[in-house]
Amino acid sequence: MKNLVLLGGGYGNMRIMSRILPDALPQDYTLTLIDRMPFHGLKPEFYALAAGTKSDTDVRMNFPDSDRINTIYGEINDIDLESQIVSVGNTKVDYDELVIGLGCEDKYHNVPGAEEYTHSIQTLSKARKTFHSISELPKGASVGIVGAGLSGIELASELRESREDLEVILYDRGERILRNFPEKLSNYIAKWFRENNVKVVPNSLIDKVEPGKIYNGGTPEDVDLVVWTAGIQPVEIVRNLPIDINRSGRVIINQYHQVPTYRNVYVVGDCADLPHAPSAQLAEVQGDQIADVLKKQWNNEPLPEKMPELKVQGFLGSLGEKKGFAYIMDRTVTGRLAHILKSGVLWLYKYHNG
Repeated sequence: MKNLVLLGGGYGNMRIMSRILPDALPQDYTLTLIDRMPFHGLKPEFYALAAGTKSDTDVRMNFPDSDRINTIYGEINDIDLESQIVSVGNTKVDYDELVIGLGCEDKYHNVPGAEEYTHSIQTLSKARKTFHSISELPKGASVGIVGAGLSGIELASELRESREDLEVILYDRGERILRNFPEKLSNYIAKWFRENNVKVVPNSLIDKVEPGKIYNGGTPEDVDLVVWTAGIQPVEIVRNLPIDINRSGRVIINQYHQVPTYRNVYVVGDCADLPHAPSAQLAEVQGDQIADVLKKQWNNEPLPEKMPELKVQGFLGSLGEKKGFAYIMDRTVTGRLAHILKSGVLWLYKYHNG
């Protein structure tokens, strides 16, 4: 029997499984899924878990129920591309084709104390810990959120509604929120923050973190708890693979999403060097293409000379329970409609994935 091994049960590999099961996977193949958790985490919603507005069960789903999936739980400690073996603890797993979808971790930009003294929402376990730490803060305590990207914005707004008694401070590196997008979008979010008493600090340069203290451009500020949302990078085991990676640590792949020197190895999602910013939507689009490539190879069909362009429609974000913002097909959407759109997309995802 041959073995297709999927590393990580994120959005990309979930899409691949939905495309090849139950009938497209050849009968002489097994499918092995390796993940540290026994379920699929809805990572774009981890901010709500950390803020305390959603429960654990709201931000996770079961993996596909199929007797063709062999699931192994645990931390991956080695990927041997030459021998085609993945090590999970003391277990060795052989593969014929491998899809690496192990996601990302926080990038601390060599800021002293950032890794040691800040909280994270990058994994479900870390988001849980962040929630517990925030929930133990007394009335009047301050929470600093470093990074005003999508995750930082949503965490700040959700935390404001969850804990009205806390001071929420959002440190933004740019002159305005989401500076690479239309000012209409930035202005709407900034107005919501003003009206809901979230302090936004523009042009921030966080250069040091200590217990109970954060340094902005060398100036110390007292903050009771800090959450880091200021950048991501592929997980360390992927960054250390003996293959070509870019400056951000992402794997350079060919148009078929394969590692050029190991063409039976595919990379999906946050670990791949792609022309768009990492997102769940991008991982799903890429997963579709990887599934197509695998099926053609299994059927001994030639691969296309050129793969379709990876296209993403935009992004959706929440501002608390009722408002939101979106940038879809170069159009800005704000308010209740944007929130409904995001809720609808999440509902459809859960519906189509069981």
